Amino acid sequence: MALTSSCLSDDEYNLTDWNRTWYTANPDLTQCFQNTVLVWVPCIYLWLLAPFYCLHLYCHDRGRIQMSCLCTAKMVRLHTDFGQCSILALCIIQLERIRGCRSSVFLFLFWILAVVCSLVPLRAKIQLAMDEVSMLFTHISILKHTPHKRSIQPTASVKLCISRKSLSGKRFTAKTTVSLVFNLLQNPCPVKDASFLSKILFWWFTGLVVKGYRTPLAAEDLWTLREEDTSHKIISELEQNWTAECAKLQKQEKALASGVALGSRLPDQAQLLRKLQKEQSSGFFLLRTLARKFGPYFLTGTLCIIFHDAFMFAIPQVLSLLLGFMRDEDAPLWKGYFYATLMFLLSCLQSLFNHQYMYTCFTVGMRVKTAVMGLVYRKSLVINSAARRTCTVGEIVNLVSADTQKLMDFVVYFNAVWLAPIEIALCLFFLWQHLGPSALAGIATVILIFPLNGFIAKKRSKLQVKPMKFMDGRIRLMNEILNGIKILKFYAWEKAFLEQVLGYREKELKALKKSQILYSISIASFNSSSFLIAFAMFGVYVMLDDRNVLDAQKVFVSMALINILKTPLSQLPFAISTTMQAVVSLRRLGKYLCSEELKVDNVSKAPLSSDGEDVMIENGTFSWSAEGPPSSVCHVVPLLLVVGHVGSGKSSLLSAMLGETEKRSGQVTVKGSVAYVPQQAWIQNATVQDNIIFGREKLKTWYHRVLEACALLPDLDILPAGDATEIGEKGLNLSGGQKQRVSLARAVYRKADVYLLDDPLSAVDAHVGQHIFDKVIGPKGVLRDKTRILVTHGMSFLPQADLILVLVDGEITESGSYQELLSRHGAFADFIHTFASTERKESAIQRGEETFQGDTTNTNLQNMEPVSETDQEQVPEDLGKLTVVDKARTGRVRLEMYKKYFKTIGLAIIIPIVFLYAFQQGASLAYNYWLSMWADDPVVNGTQIDTDLKLTVFGALGFAQGIAIFGTTVAISICGIIASRHLHMDLLINVLRSPMSFFESTPSGNLLNRFAKEIDAIDCMVPDGLKMMLSYVFKLMEVCIIVLMATPFAAVIILPLLVFYFSTVGYRASTVATSCQLRRLEAVSRSPIYTHFNETVQGASVIRAFGEQSRFILQANERVDFNQTSYFPRFVATRWLAVNLEFVGNGVVLAAAILSVMGKSTLSPGIVGLAVSHSLQVTGILSWIVRSWTDVENNIVSVERVNEYAETAKEASWTIEGSSLPTAWPQKGTIEFQDYGLQYRKGLELALKGITLHIREREKVGIVGRTGAGKSSLALGIFRILEAAKGKIFIDGKLSPGFHHINCFCCPLSQDPVLFSGSLRMNLDPFDTYTDEEVWSSLELAHLKNFVSNLPDKLNHECSEGGENLSLGQRQLVCLARALLRKTKILVLDEATAAVDLETDTLIQSTIRTQFEDCTVLTIAHRLNTIMDYTRVIVMDRGHISEMDSPTNLIAQRGQFYRMCREAGLV
Repeated sequence: MALTSSCLSDDEYNLTDWNRTWYTANPDLTQCFQNTVLVWVPCIYLWLLAPFYCLHLYCHDRGRIQMSCLCTAKMVRLHTDFGQCSILALCIIQLERIRGCRSSVFLFLFWILAVVCSLVPLRAKIQLAMDEVSMLFTHISILKHTPHKRSIQPTASVKLCISRKSLSGKRFTAKTTVSLVFNLLQNPCPVKDASFLSKILFWWFTGLVVKGYRTPLAAEDLWTLREEDTSHKIISELEQNWTAECAKLQKQEKALASGVALGSRLPDQAQLLRKLQKEQSSGFFLLRTLARKFGPYFLTGTLCIIFHDAFMFAIPQVLSLLLGFMRDEDAPLWKGYFYATLMFLLSCLQSLFNHQYMYTCFTVGMRVKTAVMGLVYRKSLVINSAARRTCTVGEIVNLVSADTQKLMDFVVYFNAVWLAPIEIALCLFFLWQHLGPSALAGIATVILIFPLNGFIAKKRSKLQVKPMKFMDGRIRLMNEILNGIKILKFYAWEKAFLEQVLGYREKELKALKKSQILYSISIASFNSSSFLIAFAMFGVYVMLDDRNVLDAQKVFVSMALINILKTPLSQLPFAISTTMQAVVSLRRLGKYLCSEELKVDNVSKAPLSSDGEDVMIENGTFSWSAEGPPSSVCHVVPLLLVVGHVGSGKSSLLSAMLGETEKRSGQVTVKGSVAYVPQQAWIQNATVQDNIIFGREKLKTWYHRVLEACALLPDLDILPAGDATEIGEKGLNLSGGQKQRVSLARAVYRKADVYLLDDPLSAVDAHVGQHIFDKVIGPKGVLRDKTRILVTHGMSFLPQADLILVLVDGEITESGSYQELLSRHGAFADFIHTFASTERKESAIQRGEETFQGDTTNTNLQNMEPVSETDQEQVPEDLGKLTVVDKARTGRVRLEMYKKYFKTIGLAIIIPIVFLYAFQQGASLAYNYWLSMWADDPVVNGTQIDTDLKLTVFGALGFAQGIAIFGTTVAISICGIIASRHLHMDLLINVLRSPMSFFESTPSGNLLNRFAKEIDAIDCMVPDGLKMMLSYVFKLMEVCIIVLMATPFAAVIILPLLVFYFSTVGYRASTVATSCQLRRLEAVSRSPIYTHFNETVQGASVIRAFGEQSRFILQANERVDFNQTSYFPRFVATRWLAVNLEFVGNGVVLAAAILSVMGKSTLSPGIVGLAVSHSLQVTGILSWIVRSWTDVENNIVSVERVNEYAETAKEASWTIEGSSLPTAWPQKGTIEFQDYGLQYRKGLELALKGITLHIREREKVGIVGRTGAGKSSLALGIFRILEAAKGKIFIDGKLSPGFHHINCFCCPLSQDPVLFSGSLRMNLDPFDTYTDEEVWSSLELAHLKNFVSNLPDKLNHECSEGGENLSLGQRQLVCLARALLRKTKILVLDEATAAVDLETDTLIQSTIRTQFEDCTVLTIAHRLNTIMDYTRVIVMDRGHISEMDSPTNLIAQRGQFYRMCREAGLV
């Protein structure tokens, strides 16, 4: 109270005194203000906000932090510094320690506030001390003449000592504050425990930059993700919210459906409208779910950008004050320095808040990416078959690559959509203050620009859908090409599919080109907007009244505001475009995530019981979709066999038991656990052991028994690393039989209660199949105590079944035991009597010891002891390794990559672009300098002369710049399209020209990553980065020239800044190199995500059957998190570099302003306004240069990664130029092997050894042998899928010609039936070389005519990806029809009818004999009866020909072939 009363009573101690504070050459605050406001402001801040901060600490507990000696010392020292506030501060520090808060933003701001408030009293004390020193010298001078006044000297000395003590105490306080700020602790990710100052300046990232400077970063150098950034943390919460949103959407759909009258059908247009509404709603619901999860953190970034805008708009006001100071000759200099310093501080704060905003946005974007990937992956595990057919693997990959990127961009630029109009409105408001009604001309210009860009944005949003659609088609087709690459090479279809991919690509680039031209118009209009607005406003201003004078203050404050206006005007079209793209992506993602799922009630799960009925289907009717035709009542006994013709619904019955089909009526109950073996084996890209144990613990004894029972031990002997050998994607390096036996072993190892076996024995040799049935499936097999449901075409297994179901057209026509069915004399009995003589042997035949060692007759699941493997032999890590990991290069991108990119564009286009940029910036420099000259024009009688001329010159220069901007933007866009076209074509040709060994060792995810993400980056990101970098580099040159022209003394400051700038170029280069290396690591770690997605989608039914969804989800989470560990430091690197560079730019602002103040007497206001207003742009320019430079460097990595496959080995030439081969080659069809050897990859043992063989014209040759004997290798050698390791092959007496010469005129039929998405006709005849009559004829011969005729679209029937909407047998028949259509002189059948029933197989064999009577036929056979009438039989064993003669002679010799026939029941 005494202090307050003294402030009020004494004029010297008033709270404010402007004459003392502002209107003086020596400013100071009143003593009252210093003793009240400056003392209480920190305390009020602390006491008011402390309760809220304590509540925050209470809600966020991170664990107790131990008290250290240093902390104790600081707390003791703190108690002596801040009086009454110290107790509260100490309590807060203690509470922070208890709650685990290492760095306190709240207390940091308190210390800063306290220090700032102490600076004014400190200055007063320093001033007082200096005055007293001056008085001391005065007194000393006086004492020479007045000795009696010496007593004053000690008093002065004491006062000086007191002043110095006070000063030193204040310095100690500042030091203590700094020491509190930098209390950092080490953790996996430094940001978690970094101080507030370190966080806002990104100093915590410096350690990684230093490490990247010393040595290229590797994956192990990266920090682990923070818990809040991990997939588990993000998706576990998000999934619940999304499930609730989906329930709301389904409720809406049901409400709409109930509004339609029962039995009525909506018109097609109404159905389409409802479909579109559903897509929009699903996209909106997804956005709302993401907003609820990430919105609060995103709002903190929004708050930062609001503060950034506040400081941004404050700077022109300070500039106005500075220019007013320059005009006022009587203004004290301290005001100029004050304005200059204030501009510097505002610029620094603007930079800090801007980069905090960007950091927050990129963090949210990263989390959105994790969330969307997780949701899409989880959806792929539950989506039903009908929805699955509408969305291919390629499209799913596109969802998690391109669409997630669009959402990440949307997060960064979303605030510009609503903030940019506000910024524009504020700019126009301040312009009104300076120019009055003339600002309306600027508003009119903006209003004219907006509709134009709104129209462009609308057109671009429509165009945006087209490139995405064509990209989806291209990626889908590439995925199918990679899946069926062996078939493409067999049939020499590479060119046909290459043209299809390029067709999609051309349409994609055409749409992209239109979009880029529209975007260039938008960019040109917005980049020229600052000139257009200035031209309109200044023109109207000077035309309205001759006395309207453009002085420096009006011109350059207006230009500063217009430059601010330029940012929202340039961001707005990009933000709108990004929003439009994000809306499209949200719809696509929402559509997929809202797709129909498998219904839980399709199958009723029950615990295992002893009633003997483990699987029950009662009145079951099933279909593959809700609208589709019904598919198939039965009680399942221990061994149930399902038989029927191709397409009769056998696989569908098993799918119904798994819940994979739509249940239309009835009840399905499955008791206990299930193991499933699909008809087409699903193999993971992992070791043999990992595929078999499938996530379970390895029990050594049981594992060995499973291998023995599934006849895998002989195969492991020939694999390089045994069961540690890595299997390629989809089992590329295994034969069909080996894949099927690994798939069966996986099921047997599981020890399940119910086994669903979808014809697993069709892909193995007859004697191997009999062994597996006896040892695994049959009454004496390891599964004898389990329920087994076996789909089979093998007659020899039927007598041992407990129950047989006969399916015809999706219905069970007969059921009973084998004897019961025979006694009924129905269709089944007729079929058995027809084929039993050749396919069945009534009693089991004892196998010889030489084929399968050991006896597993007594093996069952109960006596397998759970012995964990502890004494396993260690296998060398490299041995058996197949897949080549996608490796990241190190260091900066090589100069050759830039050369390659620019070489594809051409020097003739690049040089004019550089000149255009120089002309564009020259015009900008000219019209800005012209403005400064105009502003300095003397005012005569209240007017300026020649305003019309000045306005005309100004307009001409500005319009010239606008035309140049449009030209450069269009030119670079077109250059980018030219480069991306060439690079994509090179990549495509390099991949298709690669040998099969390349595809076996390269995961398809690596390749899809190149064709999706990397090509997308080359299409858009590289050209955009180049546009930005070039424009800002030239703009920086303009600013430097203007500042040096205005204030040559600025070179004194700018040159040291440049020296500092270039002295740290190593660190800056290392930051870009670090960022580039992180981009590589991020790209490399992205490939396993796509591979895992691909693998999961194709094996979803197996994963669901085994109940392994949670394990696969965990693996997906790990892959995504590993990818994000590279992405997170990558965007922080950009922020770190930008913050440091922007402080250099702020130094230029300070230098220009300070030097202008110093040169006040010699510099005109116009030139000062020009220099300072342009120097204000340096901060933003440097930031954008760094960003664009980093973007270009990062995205040029895509060129590097795309170019990698140019260096890999290539197969032989497709064609040989000048070849003398006749058109109808081969004319005879003779084949001769001379000492032929073949190996799959270098370093491996020869698969074929010394094969010498001559096959005569029209000869029919059967090739037999156990799995892995080398049968399929012979076919691969003939077609040059693998090149000879030694020896030669002659066809028609000529050395094997070009790759495509053979494959076009010789016809293979592989054991893996591969179809492509597209029409049935395209799959039969992709080149459209045959007529419809010929196609129908081939279908009739393949016994598919009736089936195709009954399809609604007949030949135009759309095959889904991989032909999944056809059964495996039907796919094999389509492949047979494809071969029949070609009718070449050489036909190679590789177990081509393994998946069809015996009756169909017999008909097909008859067709082959009649239709290919004049051809040479080589048949690799499992069913020996199909080759018993062949000319010769070749028996292969471990890569050698062990026997070769006619079937009759070989049987007579009683060798290996005889034993195989005896085991198959043929002798």
